[in-house]
Amino acid sequence: MSQTSTTIHLLREAIAVGLVGQTKLVNGLLRTLLANGHALIEGVPGLAKTRAVRLLAAACEGVFKRIQFTPDLLPADIVGTRIFDRNTGDFQTKKGPVFTNFLLADEINRAAPKVQSALLEAMQERQVTIGENTHKLPQPFMVFATQNPVEQRGTYPLPEAQVDRFLCKLLVGYPNARDESAIVQMVMNETDLPPIKPVLNLEGLIALQATVREVYVNERVVDYATELVRATRTAGELGPEYEAAIELGASPRASIALVQMARAEAVLANRNHVGPQDVKVVAPDVLRHRILLSYRAEAEGVTSAALINAVLDSVPVP
Repeated sequence: MSQTSTTIHLLREAIAVGLVGQTKLVNGLLRTLLANGHALIEGVPGLAKTRAVRLLAAACEGVFKRIQFTPDLLPADIVGTRIFDRNTGDFQTKKGPVFTNFLLADEINRAAPKVQSALLEAMQERQVTIGENTHKLPQPFMVFATQNPVEQRGTYPLPEAQVDRFLCKLLVGYPNARDESAIVQMVMNETDLPPIKPVLNLEGLIALQATVREVYVNERVVDYATELVRATRTAGELGPEYEAAIELGASPRASIALVQMARAEAVLANRNHVGPQDVKVVAPDVLRHRILLSYRAEAEGVTSAALINAVLDSVPVP
């Protein structure tokens, strides 16, 4: 694990060249990268969500593309379309920006649900269907989507089916006073991201992700992860305040995501096995967007964070 640990250390250093603080965000992005998944990043504007993803992509020698989601965006603007070629008299396939290694879907909730859903096949199957033909996406392929939780006008909530495709949901908060001062000093004379020497090429990244999949997970840890997820479907057993709090609990896909992210967390901690604590660390990021709260819960001020804490407290640790 020493070489892996060195690589992760170099990735952190590369990101730190252009990003101050935001340790939780960086850890979440690294877990997503190691687990070869997709991340939904939520925070108010100006918290370096886009910058962090660009820095991560720059540290890996892959193709990076950004789509600015707007209300007038069409599905073809993302996946591509068929165009008639006058010279040949045939239809040619024009591939969209989704054909990349790192896709930044900026402000994804500003596009209509039909456009948001255009990413469903790409995120789940790593392929895109244009016309009658199916095209495999480059490997690895990861989507990092940002959204603003405050602004409601001109936005569209993500469909539950698509939200579930994100391996995790990362929350980004305000920096402290010292970090904010350092941020100003860092960027006041910049015009773009600082130059970053790639730490990993695509072959190295794929090999690193394969290493994560080899991390040992005991059956009792797997059972613990599944019990946590199952507890979100029986909120009434957590206490009277949660009896009618959940409209829809997490699906088995959440159990899979918990183990995937726990493996990545173990690698970040330079271990070759997963412990229950790894599952507990990643549980909030994995579960917060997969629990659909009821109207009663929202009216009574019950949050998904409080519910997840109650779940973690109620399920015995092996």
